[in-house]
Amino acid sequence: MNASETGPVDDERDIERALIRFARAMDDRDWEGLSQILADDAVGELGTGRLEGSAAIIELIRGFLDNCGVTQHLLGNVLVDVDGDRATSRAYVQDLHLSRSNPDLTFHTLGDYHDRWERRDGRWRLVERIKDNRGTVGSLDVFAG
Repeated sequence: MNASETGPVDDERDIERALIRFARAMDDRDWEGLSQILADDAVGELGTGRLEGSAAIIELIRGFLDNCGVTQHLLGNVLVDVDGDRATSRAYVQDLHLSRSNPDLTFHTLGDYHDRWERRDGRWRLVERIKDNRGTVGSLDVFAG
């Protein structure tokens, strides 16, 4: 399917659903689900330096989330702009991380996802994610296990 076979509203909805699936996959520790959304050649900047390839992005995310307790990534104020088989999106993200061992220990980030998407083989794939962390609250010790 290409841009002429779908409408912009359908494309926007599909990208917004992919954003939501990505957030839920992180919280569910569904690494295969993340790989189905990311393009193999995706690049990312999540606050630790540039990442190249979906495997590197998933490895970084997994390195943090496998070491903490329950998480919840909430998205809001989502804007999607589609131009044929390419699109951009911005979404506020507020994520909460709980410690496995200490219920009083939490870590929150307030940020903004800046994403680029491409339609490949009829599906929208995330080709670039830049996370702009606007603020943090709590302790990184949450990720110590």
